[in-house]
Amino acid sequence: MHTMKFATKAIHAGQEPDPSTGAVMTPIYQTSTYWQKAPGDNQGYEYSRGTNPTRHALEGCLAALENAKYALAFSSGMGATDAVMKLLAPGDEVITGNDLYGGSYRIFTKIFANYGIKFHFIDLTDPNNILQYINSNTKMIWVETPTNPTMQIIDIEAVAKISKENKLQLVVDNTFASPYLQNPIDLGADIVMHSVTKYIGGHSDVVMGALMLNDEETYKKLWFIYNACGATPGPMDSFLVLRGIKTLHLRMKAHCENGRKIAEFLKTHPKIDKIYWPGFEDHPDHAVAAKQMLDFGGMISVTIKDATLEDTFKVASSFKVFTLAESLGGVESLINHPATMTHGSIPKEVREKVGVVDSLLRLSVGVEDIDDLLEDLEQALS
Repeated sequence: MHTMKFATKAIHAGQEPDPSTGAVMTPIYQTSTYWQKAPGDNQGYEYSRGTNPTRHALEGCLAALENAKYALAFSSGMGATDAVMKLLAPGDEVITGNDLYGGSYRIFTKIFANYGIKFHFIDLTDPNNILQYINSNTKMIWVETPTNPTMQIIDIEAVAKISKENKLQLVVDNTFASPYLQNPIDLGADIVMHSVTKYIGGHSDVVMGALMLNDEETYKKLWFIYNACGATPGPMDSFLVLRGIKTLHLRMKAHCENGRKIAEFLKTHPKIDKIYWPGFEDHPDHAVAAKQMLDFGGMISVTIKDATLEDTFKVASSFKVFTLAESLGGVESLINHPATMTHGSIPKEVREKVGVVDSLLRLSVGVEDIDDLLEDLEQALS
């Protein structure tokens, strides 16, 4: 399957015509349990928490998208993150970034820290910063790139080199890039995590997570956690994501194209103070982004010049085409206020250090007509 090009994999990987009917689209196997000829003599399916044919087809497709041998689908991105953390034991240490999705920060600090796992939140834009935090308890490096919401770019290859030399597990949250723009396993990552809710699903109608990896032993451990803890998705959601993936390559091209035009428009706008988008040559990590990503994506963050929280709310609420909402990566354009929405669980002084200030807005640029999006930005900022 890996010799196939991306667009072909998106449409065909993991999916065969249904053997009983010849259905071209994977059927929704809406069942919780399966007939067994004799106890233990089954068709490979026993109970849908563990395996379901619709989800199995999806996992085959997800693995192919990231050039991985294995994929596991979870009921949310946080369910996937939770399973990875359960590979650790009390006393273990994790090195991660100082600009992180609020939900990841929350599960690390409020859940897993209580079980004796220690997290170091550091600046990963210089991978050498990692070295001073490695000790005999370090087990894992968790990287998000581009980061949410300030678009830091972390050099996956450089971090992978450090993690291999120190026998650590490297996990990359690839949600913002999608497998179309970036493939961390090819760059040396051990596990890739996605909030499938975002670009992979792409239509803002499913919540799902995924892990992709090559190592069989780790896969078996994760499969045990997946089945034992039960954060697995149902067949309807699996069907919807399979359907969404079929246009992933087309959508990502459009997100990138619109994203570039909007970033260029905002860069010179008098109301905009800072703009975070890795496609600009003056972005501090532009060279790394150009090296490891196919294009620069549809996520842009901006700060409004001299704006109070009230001013920022006013701008955020005055869009007509962009929708003020959490999440990202759907076909429709969304605007989000990270400080109170997606990153509300991060203490103010912690988030402000990395630029998640009250005047910051995050745009998930959709695939609408660019003229309508630009006109909407113009009126909302006027």
